[in-house]
Amino acid sequence: MLTIDVRILAFKHPIFFMRISDIIALFEQYAPSVYQENYDNSGLQVGNPDDTISAALLTLDITEEVLDEAIANNCNLIIAHHPLIFSGIKRLTGNNYVQRIVQKAIKHDINLFAVHTNLDNMRHGVNDRIAAKLGLINTKILAPVNNSLLKLYTYAPSIDANKVREALFAAGAGRIGNYSECSFNTLGNGTFKPDKGAQPYIGSAGGTRIDEAEVKIEVLVPVHLQNKVLRALKANHPYEEVAYELVALQNENQEIGAGLIGMLDSPLSELDFLQLLKTNMKADCIRHTALRNKKIEKVALCGGSGNFLLNDAIRASADVFVSADFKYHQFFDAESRIIIADIGHYETEQFTVEIFDAILKKNNVTFAVLLSTLVTNPIKYF
Repeated sequence: MLTIDVRILAFKHPIFFMRISDIIALFEQYAPSVYQENYDNSGLQVGNPDDTISAALLTLDITEEVLDEAIANNCNLIIAHHPLIFSGIKRLTGNNYVQRIVQKAIKHDINLFAVHTNLDNMRHGVNDRIAAKLGLINTKILAPVNNSLLKLYTYAPSIDANKVREALFAAGAGRIGNYSECSFNTLGNGTFKPDKGAQPYIGSAGGTRIDEAEVKIEVLVPVHLQNKVLRALKANHPYEEVAYELVALQNENQEIGAGLIGMLDSPLSELDFLQLLKTNMKADCIRHTALRNKKIEKVALCGGSGNFLLNDAIRASADVFVSADFKYHQFFDAESRIIIADIGHYETEQFTVEIFDAILKKNNVTFAVLLSTLVTNPIKYF
């Protein structure tokens, strides 16, 4: 089951006449677009942020058939995992399905919105849904990202330190893995002399130097929350001039990164695991490397094309790596150290619509939400 920390979501109560911009803001808080890969193109691709939503259709891919499904159900918003447009469109002449969909979506006032690799890279995103289907426990990100965390240092009068801390926590600072409201606090003394023209919280303008008991507060801040946290700091700090420092960290971010790794509740034989994988992921076919005559207990996985994580899975001592889109020669890279189980791109990501649905329901949206009934997998098996 998808676990959503409602504290990071903005819409806790029904909002009547929700606009496209409201949905964009909601998904930005759950899967910030800053964490999408460089090649990606998530976000609103066709439409108007000010449009009011009548109904939304949730899908993995935007195809011409999906667009017709949206029209038939009076949906003016399609939320997809895969963007329709990855590169620039130089003309709209209907020469391919992308151009035809864009033309038809505009004609019928249908907004197209995608949440792709930014959702892949979230701790409770696409990979977490796969892990839930397989019953994995004690999961963590396989390849956490670096350079996405900041350390904030600030100083507050002792009597006001708790108010400042609470404001920082409410803005999203102080989270480490499964722990929230984490901070380190040091008692000390700060000095300052208010000049003429100042409006000091303590002392008087042009007066003597102040020596005040203060607390140095240290918290972690994800880069995408930097501005929000600083606004909260300045709005809740009593001083006219707020002293703070932001320092970039090399620490791995346990909440953001590629892939996931976890444990089966009980070890399974290789054949039993492959059967579980095929059944629970509704896969018609599994391409895999040679079996190793070893129980399967530690499972690494990545929705979509995950071959770039194979070495991470091996280093993590995973027994099997579940992903998709492996090429012939890439299967040799397993070198009998791990089983590669390629179940197909569509098969790994087909349950992403359940994440969209859970987010919208959690926030009590007032418009109709429909899950597409179409199978958009372009690959067929004979």
